[in-house]
Amino acid sequence: MDSRIPYDDYPVVFLPAYENPPAWIPPHELGFNIRGGKASQLGIFISKVIPDSDAHRAGLQEGDQVLAVNEVDFQDIEHSKAVEILKTAREISMRVRFFPYNYHRQKERTVH
Repeated sequence: MDSRIPYDDYPVVFLPAYENPPAWIPPHELGFNIRGGKASQLGIFISKVIPDSDAHRAGLQEGDQVLAVNEVDFQDIEHSKAVEILKTAREISMRVRFFPYNYHRQKERTVH
């Protein structure tokens, strides 16, 4: 008897594909803002991209979830640690996915 679970019994989760925007060397400012982190349980998201910045030219957009920066996993990272990594990087290589659903959920959880 085959003890494997048939595919029909697995939960189905559809996540957007991730992208690897071109790496860039940040000038004195990053060209984008982030929000979220471990406390939100939803990850780090791009909350603003400055027009004509290197981040904008690399294709980042509001609602992108940052999955990794320079091979550091950003899916379960404190906000302050994410900022520190981004601000001290000499070059930025990112893996992101456009995930507006969780971005808006994260914004709703933010208490001002």
